[in-house]
Amino acid sequence: MAAANKQYEAMFLFGSAAAAEVDKSIATARGIIERHGGQVLVAKKWDERKLLYEIKGNKRGLYIITYFSAPGTAVAGIERDVNLSEEVVRVLVTDAAHLNKDEMEKVEPQPIVREERPSWERNDRYERPGGGGGGYGGDRGGDRGGDRGGDRGDSRDSRPPRRDDRAPEPAAKD
Repeated sequence: MAAANKQYEAMFLFGSAAAAEVDKSIATARGIIERHGGQVLVAKKWDERKLLYEIKGNKRGLYIITYFSAPGTAVAGIERDVNLSEEVVRVLVTDAAHLNKDEMEKVEPQPIVREERPSWERNDRYERPGGGGGGYGGDRGGDRGGDRGGDRGDSRDSRPPRRDDRAPEPAAKD
């Protein structure tokens, strides 16, 4: 029994050189999908943007969005082909069963809105792997070395007072 086709959305990211050849990039994305038994419903340029961080030597990228129907087994093949491709940097495939063809045609890139908030309202402090907080307070995580108390086994008051060279020695009692 053949697997039923499902509807998917795939966002392909091409390197900055692909921006000059948009039609070729769309054809490449279409070819990858069709090679794995997919039927492309919509394929178009979504946007060209500066990347948040450099990926495989690219600081900018061309996004091609495609909507297609294919058996569920095709997704792994599409992702494998992208990993082997020198043209395509990344792909993200998601379920698109909730969209109809008109909605697919109308999809447009959304503007990048950076909400600038005061630093005390942002939660952007460095978090250590394993849950140790990098901000003020909280669990510092792990032994930091040195004797910080807590494991002395006795009260701090039981030790003799520190000798101060400036103060006179207490008189000995007879």
